[in-house]
Amino acid sequence: MTLLDQDLAARVIGLALSRGGDFAELFAERRSGYNLRLEEGKVEENISGREAGAGIRVICGESVAYAYTNDLSPASLEETARAAAAAARAGKAAVVDMEKPLRHLPRLEEHPVRLGLGEFPRERKVELLHRADQAARETGSRIVQVVVVLGDARQEVFIANSLGEAVTDLRVRVRMVVQAVAAHEGEIQTGHESPGILGGYELFQEFPPEAIGRAAALQALTMLEARPAPSGPMAVVIANGTGGVLFHEACGHSLEADAVYKRASVFAGRMGQKVASPLVNAYDDATLANRWGSFVYDDEGVKAARTPLIVEGVLVGYINDRKRAMRDGAEPTGNGRRQSYRHVPIPRMSNTYIEAGGGRVEDIIADTELGLYARKLGGGEVNPVTGDFIFAVTEGYMIRKGKVAEPVKGATLIGNGPRVLLDIDAVGDDIDFDTGMCGKEGQLVPVCTGQPTLRVRELVVGGTTEVI
Repeated sequence: MTLLDQDLAARVIGLALSRGGDFAELFAERRSGYNLRLEEGKVEENISGREAGAGIRVICGESVAYAYTNDLSPASLEETARAAAAAARAGKAAVVDMEKPLRHLPRLEEHPVRLGLGEFPRERKVELLHRADQAARETGSRIVQVVVVLGDARQEVFIANSLGEAVTDLRVRVRMVVQAVAAHEGEIQTGHESPGILGGYELFQEFPPEAIGRAAALQALTMLEARPAPSGPMAVVIANGTGGVLFHEACGHSLEADAVYKRASVFAGRMGQKVASPLVNAYDDATLANRWGSFVYDDEGVKAARTPLIVEGVLVGYINDRKRAMRDGAEPTGNGRRQSYRHVPIPRMSNTYIEAGGGRVEDIIADTELGLYARKLGGGEVNPVTGDFIFAVTEGYMIRKGKVAEPVKGATLIGNGPRVLLDIDAVGDDIDFDTGMCGKEGQLVPVCTGQPTLRVRELVVGGTTEVI
C-alpha cells in the first residue's frame, strides 16, 4: 500500500509552488526501529519507536524553502505546503501542470530481505546478544568488559515532485556492534566490530554473533600486548575494509558537490586532472546488493547509481544531489540523502570505495622492507579545504623485511588526502567493506567504506618511539 495518495501528493506539490519556484518536492516516510544493548551480561536498554511525517521543499534558484510535519493527514500536508510556498518568496507563480497523474516509477526489489524483522522476536534478538557476549569473554581471561548493541530499522518512503514523478522505497537494515575491553596491569585496550546490511536477520548467516564477538575481543587482546608505535615517515600498508574510512573522510567529503561549489574542497576546479596514482579507481555506488549504505532510490526519488569519481587517477565526477545538478545543468547522481523528513536533502556518500586492483596482499607485504601495517583505523580529523588529516590506528603492526611483525599501539597517520592518493604504489585484489554512520550538517546517514589492501609509499606515522 502506498504511503500517500498520489492525487493528494499532486495537490500538495501544486500548493507548494503556488507562489513560485523552480522545483517542489514532497518526501513522506514511516519508520520503526528496535534497539537492544547488552552490558555486563544484562540487557540495559530496550528501545523501540515509530514515527511518520513529511517534508516539503521548494527550490528557487539558490534558495530553498522547507517545511515539515509529523501529521500525514491531507489538511496538515496542505498547510505545510502553504508554509513552504510562503517561505519561498519567488515572486511569481510557477507554470507547472499538476493536473496530470503522477508517473509512478517502478518499485524495485533490488535488495531482498530473506529473514524479515517480524521473524525475529525479542527473545531471539537477546539470544544473539548473549552469543556475541559469551564468545568475546571466552576469547581471553583479560577481557573485562563487553558491550553488544543490536539494532534494526524499517523505513518506508514516498517521494513525489513537480516533474511529475513519484517513487516508493522500502529500506530494512540490521546491524550489530560489539565493543570489547581488555585490561592487564593498568593497561586498557578496546576492540570494535560492527557488521550491518541493508536487509534482514540473514546478516547473522554471514556474520555469526560468535565471530563478531571474537573479532572485537582479539583486537583488544592483541593491542594489549603491543609495543609503543614508532614515529616518522615510512611506508604504510592499509588493510582492506576498515581502511576505507581514510578515503571516505580525507577525500570523499571533498568530492561532494556542495563542498566543491563553496570552494571548500581540494578538488574544486580539478575535473579531468590527475589527482591520484594511475592505480586508483574510486566509485560511489548505492546499487551494491544489500550493502549497509545502499538504497533503490535516494531521498529525492532519484534512482541509485554507480558514480565514477576517479578513474586511473583522473578526477571524472562529483557526488551531487538534485539541487546542485539543476544548478550545474547535470544529471543528479542519486546522492541526495537526509536523516529524516525533518531534514533537507544534501549531497552524501553511500558506499564509497577504491576498486580492487591486481596485486596480491602477500606480495605487497613481501615487497615492503620496513613500514606500518594499519589493520584497523579509528576516528580522525580532516580539513576538507586542504585535505590534511590525522587518523588513529586502532590495530597496527610493524612490517619488517617483508613480514608482518610485532603489534604496535598508539599510532596515528598524519598526511594529506590528495597527496596520499598520488603516493599509492600498490593496490590489492581483496576489496572489503565496513559500515558506519556518517555525520554532516547535523545529519546522520548509514554509509559503507571500502577498499582493497593498498600501500602508500611514504606517510608520516605519529608514535612515541623511534623506528627500531
